[in-house]
Amino acid sequence: MTSAPEGSSAAPRSIVALGGGHGLFATLRAARLLSPDVTAVVTVADDGGSSGRLRAELDVIPPGDLRMALAALAADDHTGTLWAEVFQHRFGGRGALAGHSVGNLVIAGLMEVLGDPIAALDEAARLLGLTGRVLPMSPMPLTIEADVQGLEEDPRVTNVIRGQVAVATTPGKVRRVRLIPTDPPAVPAAIEAIERADLVILGPGSWFSSVIPHVLVPDLLAALSETMATKALILNLAPQPGETAGFSAERHLHVLSQHAARFTVDDILVDSTTVTPGAERGHLDRAAALFGAGVRYVDVARTGTHVHDETKLAAALDALQGRRARSRTEAVRWR
Repeated sequence: MTSAPEGSSAAPRSIVALGGGHGLFATLRAARLLSPDVTAVVTVADDGGSSGRLRAELDVIPPGDLRMALAALAADDHTGTLWAEVFQHRFGGRGALAGHSVGNLVIAGLMEVLGDPIAALDEAARLLGLTGRVLPMSPMPLTIEADVQGLEEDPRVTNVIRGQVAVATTPGKVRRVRLIPTDPPAVPAAIEAIERADLVILGPGSWFSSVIPHVLVPDLLAALSETMATKALILNLAPQPGETAGFSAERHLHVLSQHAARFTVDDILVDSTTVTPGAERGHLDRAAALFGAGVRYVDVARTGTHVHDETKLAAALDALQGRRARSRTEAVRWR
C-alpha cells in the first residue's frame, strides 16, 4: 500500500467509492493512498464490448467495470502488479477471444463456478492481493433507459433509447435516465459498507451511465442519505462527448438533483482550472446548495490532461475528511 499524502492525518478510516469505468478507477487509485479499507461499489449496466458479450452469452453481471476496480486496488507487490496487468490485458486478433479482457473471462468463470457474483469477486480480490473489496451495486445485470431529445427534426420530440452504450454515445440530449428493473435490489454488503464508512465518494465518471445509476437503486439511495460518513461528490474534468456534451459543471449538479431530490453531500470537489472565478462559480455554488454542500476548488488534474491525478485527488479528499472531522470536534466541544 502506498503511503498517505504528505500532511495527511494518516488516521485509519473506511472509504467507499461508487461509480464505474475510468472515473471510478481514478477515485480508487486516490482512495488507496488514504486507507487500506476501501470498498468499490460498481455499476452493472454495461452492455458493450467484452462485458456486453459475456453478459448476453452467460447471463452474468457485466464484469468490465468490476475488473477495472479490482485492478485499481490490486496490491503493489510483484504478484498483485502482475495479476492486475494480466486482468487488464485484452486479446487481439480476429478469433472468438478478440476484444475480451483476461480479467473479464476470469470473473465470468468464477461467477459460473461459484454461482455467486460476490464470492467470485472476493476470490478475484484474493488473487490480486486486495485489502479492500469490490462489490456490484446490484446482484443482477441492469439496463439503462433514457429519454433523449434532438434525434428528430423537431428538437422537442423525445425518444426513448435503451442500453448503456446507446446512452453514452447518443448524438441527442439526454434528459432523464432510469433503470430496468425500476426497483432493483442492492447488494447487502454494499449497504453495510456505506453505513460503516468514514468517507463516501461518488464520481467522477460518465454522469448518466456510471454516476446517476447509484442513486436510482432505492436501498443504495437510502443508505447514502442515512450514513454518518463524510460524503464527497467529484465532478468530471470535462463534459463527456455524447452523454454530457455541452454540460456546464452547474448542469451536472442540476441533473443529479433531478434524479434524486433528497440526496445530499457535504462537499463537491471541482478542479480549479475547469470553472473560472466569477459568475460561473457563483452559479455552481448556488447549484451546490441543492445538496446542502460546499464547493471546494482544488487542482486535481494531471497536468495537460482531463485525467485526475491520484496524488492530488488523495490530498484533496484527505483535506475534506480532516476539515469535516475538525468541524465535528468543534460542534461537540461547544454543546
